[in-house]
Amino acid sequence: MSELFRVRVVVRGYELDTLGHLNQGVYHLYAEHARWELSRAAGITQDVFIESGAGPVYLENTIKFRNELRGGDEVDISCEFIWGEKKTFEVRQEITRADGVLAAELTSTAGVIDLKKRKLVDDPAAHFRKLATKPELLGLTG
Repeated sequence: MSELFRVRVVVRGYELDTLGHLNQGVYHLYAEHARWELSRAAGITQDVFIESGAGPVYLENTIKFRNELRGGDEVDISCEFIWGEKKTFEVRQEITRADGVLAAELTSTAGVIDLKKRKLVDDPAAHFRKLATKPELLGLTG
């Protein structure tokens, strides 16, 4: 198995809540950033999705908060796609401080929506595979 995809960010002061730790909504933004960076690294930009007529849609997100993040913390956001047999797939992510402390675990259920029909496509893995120049980064082979 290849190394898990990761993106590093620094927690910025304007992302903090009144208690001085990362606002809970920003965790979603960090996760979204890592998902787009993984897609981009695999060769699929937002424009490529739009031109294809279909793109990712997130149907459910769960966050388990483990340890707080504070301004100036450097964090790595991992991203792994878990492909299934249905119209949806799972995305697993962790936000980990540079010192190795796990800050949060995120799990998402996603699909690929046809932008004209406004319905999920039957095989999201096939859609990603067709568009990617590096499908192995997405856990896709063949």
